[in-house]
Order: sequence, then structure tokens, then C-alpha cells
Amino acid sequence: MKTFSKSAGAETVREVVCALCGGTDLKRWRGSLFVKCAGCGLVFQNPQPVEDELVERYDEEYFRYEAANEAQFHGLMELGLRDVGFDDVERGLPAGRSFLDIGCATGMLLSTMKRRGWREQGVEVCRPAAEYGARERGVRIFVGTLDRARFPDRSFDVVHCSHVIEHLTDPRAFVREVARVLAPGGSFIVTTPNVDGFQSRLFRSQWRSLIPDHMYLFSRKTLRRLLEESGFRILRGKTWGGLAVGTAPKPIKAAADRLAKRLNFGDVMIYRCERRSERAVPAGAR
Repeated sequence: MKTFSKSAGAETVREVVCALCGGTDLKRWRGSLFVKCAGCGLVFQNPQPVEDELVERYDEEYFRYEAANEAQFHGLMELGLRDVGFDDVERGLPAGRSFLDIGCATGMLLSTMKRRGWREQGVEVCRPAAEYGARERGVRIFVGTLDRARFPDRSFDVVHCSHVIEHLTDPRAFVREVARVLAPGGSFIVTTPNVDGFQSRLFRSQWRSLIPDHMYLFSRKTLRRLLEESGFRILRGKTWGGLAVGTAPKPIKAAADRLAKRLNFGDVMIYRCERRSERAVPAGAR
């Protein structure tokens, strides 16, 4: 499946420093739009478009892409949730539990959670997708970014975002906002491409996640650092995806996929984290 990416138009761009360590020693990475921080290893696009113009890319064209692939995306998200023990989370929470899906697209996962007894809430910047989900699936979706939703403190038991954090211009502010709206002991589940995975190393400048819509590309190390510095404790992590469809014969792909998952060098990674108590959160992360 081709990753959605929209060529940038005449957008306002700005130079940025490393969002993880503030570093300015940046080296162009693989001859691409991206740079790598010499201090911490974070890979990111530089310069970047400003947020208000970036979100305008997620329009009717993006909605059609999401609608055409929603069943496959939903299946992958369900598998990812299972990989990080989400069934254990469900069993441990009482009735009335709340689930926030950020970047919920057409609301298919929200609809599933609602049927399972969760109080569902979505956040989606693509208005056509959000309106479709609300109209056709009867789920609650805020149109816009997480910070503009202004949810109350500690209002969700689980916050989920799949293939969202790599699209943001300020991932640290985003994770801090997740920590604010998540109940103490609540779970944050995040899925994103793995810049240190086998596919990235094999395809290098042709890696499928090196696209204009991705602002940041994390390794397991840099993502863990961001999460831990923002007040989270890592509970479980997995990677998957050895070779993309069409890049190798099916038997070879199947073997590569099994090996990638077993040895943790997959193309995509997922973490389930727990929000630490206020006492345990570093002052700068609040």
C-alpha cells in the first residue's frame, strides 16, 4: 500500500532545531529533505512548513485515501493493540471507560471501541473524514488538532494514535498534551515508522516513509526518550514489517516479516505507555 503524501505547495517554511534535545548540529540525511541531529540521533525534516498550512494538506483527497483503505488500516491497528496487550487494559478497567483516538480518520476504530462499551472520542484534522465518521458511524469527532480540542485534565483512560506523531511539527508538545488529558495510570498507545528498521536500512533514500508529509522519523531509542521525558513509563513495545508487499516473493516476505517481529527490527513500531503520577513526572514535562 502506498503511503499518502501530498506535494507541498507554496507553504511558509521555517528552520527548526531538534525537538528532542534542542541540538543545532544537523547533518543532511540520505540526500533527502531530512536531517539527523548529531546530539541525539533524531531524524526530521528541515525546514518545515508551519502547522496551520501543513494541516491544509489533509483535505478531500486524503479522505478518499483513508476511506478506500480504512478496513486494512483498522485490521493493522487491531493487531497492534493486541501486540501490546490492550486486551489486558480492557479487562482491568470498569464500565464507563473512555478512549481517545487522535488522527481517527473515518472513525472505524472509534466505532469498534463504542461497540465494546467504551466512551469514544476522536480528533481529526481532515474535516471530510471527521464529518463522515460522525454521520455514518455515529461517533464523536473533534475537527482540528489535539491542543485545540481543549479536553479537561485527566479525562481519558486510553489515548491512541496510529501514524500521527510523525506528521506533527511539535511532537514534544503533543506528547505533553496527551499526558495532560490522560488519567493517572492511563495508557498511551503510539504507532509510527521505525527509522532504524530493516526496510529503512535496506531502501535508504527510497524508504517509503521518507515523504514530504512526515516531519519527524523516530527510532526506538528516540521515541522512548521522548515518551519518558514527557512523563510516561514504557510498558510494552513491538515492531513489525520485514519487507513491503511487492518487494519480494511471498515466501520470502513472510519469512522476513516473522523474523522482523521476533528480532524487533520491523518497519513500524508500537509502544504502550503508562502515565506516571504527577510526583514522578519531571518538572519540565508538565
